[in-house]
Amino acid sequence: MRASSERILTTHAGSLPRTDRLAELLIRRERGADIDLTEMRHEVETAIDWVVEKQLESGIDIGNDGEESRVGFQTYVPQRMSGFGGVSSRNLLTDMVKFPAYAEMFTARTWSTEVDRPKVWNAPQAQTAVAYEADLQDVKLETESFRAALDRRAAGEAFVETFMTAASPGIISTTMLRADDNPDYATDADYVMALAHEMKKEYDHIIAEGHLLQIDAPDLAMERQFMFQNRPLDEFLERCALHIEALNVALADIPPEKVRLHVCFGNWDGPHIDDVDLAPILPIIYEAKVGGLSLACANPRHQHEWKVLKRNPPPESWLLIPGLIDVTTNYLEHPEVVADRICLFADVIGDRSRILAGCDCGFGTFATFTFVAEDVVWAKLQMLSEGAKLASKRLWG
Repeated sequence: MRASSERILTTHAGSLPRTDRLAELLIRRERGADIDLTEMRHEVETAIDWVVEKQLESGIDIGNDGEESRVGFQTYVPQRMSGFGGVSSRNLLTDMVKFPAYAEMFTARTWSTEVDRPKVWNAPQAQTAVAYEADLQDVKLETESFRAALDRRAAGEAFVETFMTAASPGIISTTMLRADDNPDYATDADYVMALAHEMKKEYDHIIAEGHLLQIDAPDLAMERQFMFQNRPLDEFLERCALHIEALNVALADIPPEKVRLHVCFGNWDGPHIDDVDLAPILPIIYEAKVGGLSLACANPRHQHEWKVLKRNPPPESWLLIPGLIDVTTNYLEHPEVVADRICLFADVIGDRSRILAGCDCGFGTFATFTFVAEDVVWAKLQMLSEGAKLASKRLWG
């Protein structure tokens, strides 16, 4: 990962807007419908080319393919692995239980039944042993399409670095739950470790293609509201430790400096009243064999937790990618606000070169599941870039 040696570099958390037609195809595929694979590939390639161009126009230094070929940031996995079927019965968010008026508004605004929606709270289960597709077809489509989009850029139009995301074993296991009667995994620990061994194939391929690897692991915070609601904190922390152990198995052959870890508290514009505090999970996160941490810091519920990072800063070898942009509101952060936040985090860890400017989470974590209008997304990334320029002047002169 490139440190900010002369100026603050900008990046984001991964998912970006999809075209309407691509979103439709992704959802239909997830539902098992027959789709035209040639059209699918064309739509993926066109969308990736589009988001690469928009990122560069917005001033992003470290960019990606926008997760365009995925129906969801973690729910894409059943399209790449066998062993899944049925429906996972996930807990309802406590936000929805404690704030019924919010639940009604959220459902009407974001999750109407007028169009097909992806499987977010009703993803399939792991019913038998999971196995990643032998030919790596889907991840190869991603990397080949991304490489083609990069190669089409004119001279001088290039990212400083590129990254691609992949779901952590932990978030897969807590979204696509292990069926109680799964004959191949007696415990969740068995299942999580199996996922680590299978996802390693995807991780290794992304690295082999020359990209940084971002591991998306909101499970390390968000699952306090889902799987572990109304349960002792210690149980949640034990599960987090298992997820880090499994992740380290999957990353065994990858240099830590080529991997960044994304942790957030869930990407919805709700109260987040039962979010876990950062302090108890931070020491567990620091056990990951990675070289950087992308952390949600801009949303109103967690803006204060820079104080936790100051008391317990990341390992000295890590870069910090604090979220400076809230991805659930259409308010445009002023560049001065972004610059203030960058300088704050530079002071928190005492090293300007270890700060990259990022966003709280993705702008399109699932197809059709968005809070920020597409044109506002690019404006937000532009505000991030302009704020980074202001902060660079302050920090480097």
